[in-house]
Amino acid sequence: MKNVLGLAARPSPAKTTVVLVAEQLALRIHRELSPGTQLPSEADLALEFNVSRITIREALKLLSGRGLVALARGRKAEVTQPDGSVYGEFLRSLIKSEPKCLFDLLQVRRSLEIQSVTLAARHASRSGLAAIESTLQAMGRAAEDLKNGDVSAEARFQMADVGFHEAMALAGGNKILIYLFEGMFGSLQEAFFSSRKGQRLRGFELTDSVESHAGIFKHVCAGDEKAAEAAMLTVLDNAEKDLLAAYGNPH
Repeated sequence: MKNVLGLAARPSPAKTTVVLVAEQLALRIHRELSPGTQLPSEADLALEFNVSRITIREALKLLSGRGLVALARGRKAEVTQPDGSVYGEFLRSLIKSEPKCLFDLLQVRRSLEIQSVTLAARHASRSGLAAIESTLQAMGRAAEDLKNGDVSAEARFQMADVGFHEAMALAGGNKILIYLFEGMFGSLQEAFFSSRKGQRLRGFELTDSVESHAGIFKHVCAGDEKAAEAAMLTVLDNAEKDLLAAYGNPH
């Protein structure tokens, strides 16, 4: 006898019933449901899929772990707004466990950041440019505060620096890029702190970073895609040199 999933009485060992139910529910969420929508009750889902309530409960836990639904005792599962937190935690754990992943992240950033500044130069609105400029100003203030002896300013600088790159993605308007940069927020903080070690060893200051980021912003404001790309590549090349100074060649 087969149930609604097309499973025989004994499911294939490759995928359990729980995983198959979770996959079917994930497809429904992606294709049909908006954030805030409640799923049917566990009892109704159990009837629909011809499985036990325990199976449904475990499938919902899988979806919760993927950030697709929110679970609360006594309430139906609710579709959540995707925010990249699960993806972000995965990246942070990789970086903390293996410094080489800092270089891997930088390789990925080369593609994402170039696409980001290209789209920003092409599509950024006044409000988008204002948001980027605000983060740039915050970087400048923090850099000056650090020069004046405020050691807490370095953390503020890194936050503003990450905010600059996220604001650039937002200005470009590509939803997938925005999601990726939101998810990378924590891992970028880790990467920028690590780069700072090498930056000091190479004799550079935070004010140098402000200047290079200001160059990117200037070209984005002018709508000059090629110049914005080149300026971003310079920033990324320097980040690689900083990591090499701090950790040596990972290969």
